Amino acid sequence: MTDTLPALRTLLHIFPGLQAIPAEEWSAAKPRLQSVPAQTVLFSGDEAGKYAFFVLDGTISISSITAEGREAMTARLSAGDICSLMVLSGLSGRDYPGSITAETDVTVLYVAKSSFLRWVLQYERVRQAVFGSVLDGLIRMGSLLSAKSSLPLDIRLADTLLKLTSDRQPDVKITHQQLAVELGTAREVVSRQLSRMQRRGWIATGRGSVSILQRETLEAFVGDQVTEER
Repeated sequence: MTDTLPALRTLLHIFPGLQAIPAEEWSAAKPRLQSVPAQTVLFSGDEAGKYAFFVLDGTISISSITAEGREAMTARLSAGDICSLMVLSGLSGRDYPGSITAETDVTVLYVAKSSFLRWVLQYERVRQAVFGSVLDGLIRMGSLLSAKSSLPLDIRLADTLLKLTSDRQPDVKITHQQLAVELGTAREVVSRQLSRMQRRGWIATGRGSVSILQRETLEAFVGDQVTEER
C-alpha cells in the first residue's frame, strides 16, 4: 500500500467524504494505482465486477450497446466524478452495463468493489458524497441524451471537437469510430461530416487524429451551443 499513499492523499483531496474510511479498511480494499495512455480500455465485463475506480487525473468515457446493437457513449468522467453505473449496478447486484476507455492520459485508483459498496452503505459521509456525484452524473447524462436527440449531427460533431481541444492544444487523438460512439451514429456518417469540414478548411484529419485549423469558424458554426467548459 506504500506505493499508493500519494495517490490516496490525492484521492482524499478530490473526495473529502472518503476521509471517513479508517486506514485499516483502505488496506483491506487493496488499492492499486494505474496510469494509462489515451484510447486504452480500462475495464469492462468481469473486471468491472471486481473493482471500483476513482479518476485522479484525465478524462474517461463510458459506452454501452444500444438496443439496435450500436455502441454509444453514455457518460464522460473527470477527476472528482463517480460513475453512476458502477454504483447502481453494484448495489443492485447486476453486471456493469458498459465499457470504460481513457479519452486522455489517465491516472486511476482501483479498490475492491466489495469494499467500496460496504463504505457506501456503512459511512454516511461516503454515501452523501457518492450519491451527490451520481446525481450530478445523471443530470449530465440527461443533458447529453437530450442534445443527441435535438441538435443536428454536424453541430454536435463540431461541438464535440471543440470540447476535446483548446486554443493551446488544437489536436486530439480520436478515431472516426470513437467519434461515432460518442455521437450515437454510424462511423460512415461521421466520416462524411469530417470530410466536409476538411474541404472547408476548418479541420485536418490524420490517422486516428483530428486537428482544428479554424477554431473561431467552428465556434461560429456551433453558435451558442458551445459549452462554457472549454
